[in-house]
Amino acid sequence: MRQGAQGSAEAGAPWAAVGRTGAGVPSGRGQGQGQEQGRARAQARVPQQGGAVRGEHTHSEAPVPVVPVVPVVPRARPVVQRASVRGQILDALRAALVAGDLRPGEVYSAPVLGERFGVSATPVREAMQQLALEGAVEVVPNRGFRVVERGARELAELAEVRALIEVPVMLRLARTVPAERWAELRPLAEATVRAASSGCRATYAESDRGFHRAVLSLSANEQLVQIAEDLHRRAQWPLVGGGPGVRGRADLIADAHEHTALLDALVARDLDVVRALVGEHFAGAAAAG
Repeated sequence: MRQGAQGSAEAGAPWAAVGRTGAGVPSGRGQGQGQEQGRARAQARVPQQGGAVRGEHTHSEAPVPVVPVVPVVPRARPVVQRASVRGQILDALRAALVAGDLRPGEVYSAPVLGERFGVSATPVREAMQQLALEGAVEVVPNRGFRVVERGARELAELAEVRALIEVPVMLRLARTVPAERWAELRPLAEATVRAASSGCRATYAESDRGFHRAVLSLSANEQLVQIAEDLHRRAQWPLVGGGPGVRGRADLIADAHEHTALLDALVARDLDVVRALVGEHFAGAAAAG
């Protein structure tokens, strides 16, 4: 019985230690034989140079062809157009504000405006929320958005703030920017004259902002450019009772010609004329708004 038990223990020894270090490895002479057999089996599995396995006859076998690895190019994800639609609606609403199509004090619902633009109410609502952040409209619960009513005093205040910001910057630029850089802005100034000649306030408003943005961009101060453009945009919104005819074609053309005169003064580095033109430009915009 003792011998049988010992034989059973030795037979089960290789598996008795599964889960511990050295598991499955017998001891003594059996262990050495097991290691040699294990090495022999491992060597039989390891391919030698040329892809042959040790101990196999490969001289009569054709070489295994090498299959090139073709990289997997992921398919391009579809472009989401929702932000683009929202941006287009936002631009359209801004133009409608300047043109007087969205009148101060009136309430407009997103679904109704969506039908007008041929889109769902969602991008219109998102665009209106952006206008609310800019101060152009205010939210009316369960109804839509009311266009903010603005008076002449607010427009005059905006003109004063714009002058405080832009006049010192333009005077500094007049001292430092070479004449050839100002000449590069001549096409933008001429574009404002053509836009004014169309008589469309929305078209002129966009061209007007583009010219002022280009001038201030020469300061290399992006924060200043953004703040000035926000003030400029707000100054272009119509007043209470205002419509498309409040600032007529003649007013727009006169305003546009001030841009070309300003460029001439900047090229000549005539600081007194620059200061006077910018001040009159803002004052005239406030009076004619």
